[in-house]
Amino acid sequence: MRVLWGRVLALVLAVLCGPAAAQELSALARLDPAASELRDDGAWVELRLAISQPVPWRVRVLDQPPRLVVDFREVDWTGLEEMPQASARVAGLRAGVFRPGWSRLVLDLKGPLAVEEAGMATGAEAQVTIRLGPTTAEAFAKAAALPEPPGWALPKAAALAPVAPRGEGPLVVVLDPGHGGLDPGAERDGFSEAALMLTFARELKELLLRDGGFAVTMTREEDVFVPLETRISLAHQAGAQVFLSLHADAIPEGEAVGATVYTLSEEASDKASQTLAERHNRDDLLAGVDLSGQDDQVAKVLMEMARAETTPRTERLAASLVAAIKGAGLKMHRHPHQEASFAVLKSADIPSVLLEVGFMSSQSDLDRLSDPEWRARLQAAILDGLKTWAEVEAAAP
Repeated sequence: MRVLWGRVLALVLAVLCGPAAAQELSALARLDPAASELRDDGAWVELRLAISQPVPWRVRVLDQPPRLVVDFREVDWTGLEEMPQASARVAGLRAGVFRPGWSRLVLDLKGPLAVEEAGMATGAEAQVTIRLGPTTAEAFAKAAALPEPPGWALPKAAALAPVAPRGEGPLVVVLDPGHGGLDPGAERDGFSEAALMLTFARELKELLLRDGGFAVTMTREEDVFVPLETRISLAHQAGAQVFLSLHADAIPEGEAVGATVYTLSEEASDKASQTLAERHNRDDLLAGVDLSGQDDQVAKVLMEMARAETTPRTERLAASLVAAIKGAGLKMHRHPHQEASFAVLKSADIPSVLLEVGFMSSQSDLDRLSDPEWRARLQAAILDGLKTWAEVEAAAP
């Protein structure tokens, strides 16, 4: 990093000597009850949940009595009772802590219902849409008897091989295939976002190593669950100089077609330092700076300074990727560069972007995601964008 850490001493002392700020530990995401709804739609039941940001989740049914269970990686359910509810097929709705770091939403069903559709749309907020349809008692019991998915025990961060210090050797790129394991992401027509992005990341890694000369690490190499905080930890452990998270979401309403590049919004950046300081292991917050003995406000100051340097580099990275993808004649969203509060983008000292490769809710995008030749064209554009960005950064004073 180019930040001169000796310059922060006065700021740190000023923070320590000032009035102590009230600190509120919060969940990773919060429910927006006014934008959420449970309702009947003909023979269907539709549940829509608006939460403040995407988090890992899963949905399943349980029997005796019949119920729908939706588990989330830390969602604050305050205000759930204010959510509009109008379903003759649901007897009740309740939520609470399921296990450390996880919360559970339960719908008590009046009879057997099948999960016909389930997806999470992402943007400034995240919206989970679950549609339940009629089914037989036998089919419901069979679905309820399915075992817990592998990896539900929340694996620890994987150990990565050491890499050369920053500024020496090739550019270190960390690829983050979204979702995985118990968290399949969006699903449609037998495809899952987790599987599609793992394939895409593996192909992109091979290209970056072969034709880019980059050092490349992935946050997961197989279909396993990796917590959001762990993905940031792995990036720091790898000495990442670029963090690229790969997704292909589904949007239940409206038109969403084409690749989209997301960066952390300014508003999200303001909150990110404090949230990370409160939640994260202190050796994961900044590379090369030991914050283990510092309190939350000191860590917040140091991260804000790091982010002040990283943000313009991230914006240039996003612009370079957009230009390369457009230059290759590939379909992009009508707003190709957007901002959102994605947890995986909150590393203060690593230029980080999230690339929506496409939207599984769009048939044309799903067809492209399934086409090896189209994927190769997009991967080549990403390579060009990273090369251009790296050359500009290397020439910067």
